[in-house]
Amino acid sequence: MDLVVYKEGHAHYKGTVYRCALGRSGIKANKSEGDGASPSGVFSLLEVMYRNDRHKAPVTKLPCTPIKKTSGWCDAPKDPAYNRLVSAPYRASFETLYRDDKLYDLVVVTNHNSNPVKSGAGSAIFMHVTNAPEYPPTEGCIAFTLTDLLEIISLWQPQKDRLVIKRST
Repeated sequence: MDLVVYKEGHAHYKGTVYRCALGRSGIKANKSEGDGASPSGVFSLLEVMYRNDRHKAPVTKLPCTPIKKTSGWCDAPKDPAYNRLVSAPYRASFETLYRDDKLYDLVVVTNHNSNPVKSGAGSAIFMHVTNAPEYPPTEGCIAFTLTDLLEIISLWQPQKDRLVIKRST
């Protein structure tokens, strides 16, 4: 079963429609670093990272890893660790995963630009928590309420399910 995300800001999964936030620049087939777009395509979910000081480990069949105060995600296209988890301090530019806001309390890592990693093709494309009820745009990720994201990953079948991001219904 696919979790299908549409540009209109909704997703369909196992008979349920979820509201979500997408990249501020919409959905693009040719994602590039810093363009603010969510990439179109079909993706696997690789792991769940979570703030264990705020939440217990979620119920899911995906691997789970606590987010540390030093957790970061490299967004420097020329760095060998581009689009990979790094530990702060780090020599190149990175996105901090341990944040004061609650957006990264639960982060689901997708396989966008992961095998192989292509320099500049976009990094840190996650499913994460949104600030509902506003659902402000993301930098390229897909964001759900915490309740919806927990429900989705609890139902997720890693060997069968895929994240599908489409430009239109």
